[in-house]
Amino acid sequence: MRQFKVFKSLVVDSLDTITKGSVKYHLWMGFLTLIILIGMYCYSIQLEEGLSVTGMNDRVSWGLYISNFTFLVGVAAAAVMLVMPTYILKDIDFKQAVLIGEGLAVAALIMCIAFVIADMGGPAVLWHMIPGIGVFNFPKSMLAWDVIVLNGYLFINITIPFYILFRHYQGKEAKKSVYLPGAVLSVFWAVAIHLVTAFLYQGLQARPFWNNALLGPRFLASAFAAGPALIILVLAIIKHFTAFKVEERTIKKIAMIVTVAAQINLIMLISELFKEFYAPTHHSESAYYLFFGLHGKTALLPWIWTAISLNVIATAMLTFNRLRNNPKVLYFCCAMLFVAIWIEKGFGLIVPGFIPGPYGKIVEYLPTSIEVGVTIGIWALGAFIFTILAKTAIGIELGELRYKSKEDTL
Repeated sequence: MRQFKVFKSLVVDSLDTITKGSVKYHLWMGFLTLIILIGMYCYSIQLEEGLSVTGMNDRVSWGLYISNFTFLVGVAAAAVMLVMPTYILKDIDFKQAVLIGEGLAVAALIMCIAFVIADMGGPAVLWHMIPGIGVFNFPKSMLAWDVIVLNGYLFINITIPFYILFRHYQGKEAKKSVYLPGAVLSVFWAVAIHLVTAFLYQGLQARPFWNNALLGPRFLASAFAAGPALIILVLAIIKHFTAFKVEERTIKKIAMIVTVAAQINLIMLISELFKEFYAPTHHSESAYYLFFGLHGKTALLPWIWTAISLNVIATAMLTFNRLRNNPKVLYFCCAMLFVAIWIEKGFGLIVPGFIPGPYGKIVEYLPTSIEVGVTIGIWALGAFIFTILAKTAIGIELGELRYKSKEDTL
């Protein structure tokens, strides 16, 4: 009964915290709300008229929605790069950032689910994925595995931080015997969610562009570059606008993770390019279309070469300690790397897999304004959720939110 009262008090205090703040905070939340409403309006048009309002067609059936889903799975998995050194290796330098990273993972996973719902056309068809009711087809279906690992990882990233914050809210230390098993499980689960997503593409034999043994490892490398890069940018913003202090050595350690992962990602990219172009076959046509165009069709060329340029420049700059230890340079490189991998794992991975079609026909894809509107609306939703989670967590960690029992008020 007491725990229920504490939980009720936490909810009330949290609502009070997230509805109060500076003018900049309210402007930020108002801006996100406006973008969410625009996204909802675009989605209402899609619900009414169907997926015909998007740029997808019978040739290219996955577009901007699945591109963002694939990228965000990596962002969510990247939280493990803070969980493992904090909870398992007991590196206290990561302790300040781990709750922020897990909050980011929760927001990313919710966005993943939202993008899948958008790509399915509407929420009414979700019953197909419910075991026992729909056609779940477990364990044969890789999609079924993907549903399980994503929802399982979401559950882990909600329960562990909630338990720790719930204890801190009461002025108590969290018990390692309670959260450590879940933390250890989350390390393996984080790797699993991205590998299973990669296997989802690799298992499609009719799409030779995805039949690449490096796809899974490269998914992990790019995730452990883009995810921590975003965490660094978020920590910088939190450090600037709140009283929550993040030590420089914490950011430097995360920056080292970003650098190594980005270097490995580039090495794997070079290996893939060698495989595709050193001894090309007709299975290399998708890669030719992506990097050089095919039969005069060049819609993706500006995207992929922008991504590679940003990737190479950012990785090269981060390799030098002097540049990486300069905060302004570090933030700039992290932003470049984040955008580069977003393009590379989006348009650079999903769309070329469908081009050319089975009979050699080339139908190019570019998203419509409706798709863009829904997409930015989902990203705004993720930012809104993360802001709420971060503001509550920071309030508890700073001691501003504490449970007050009747004995304390007497």
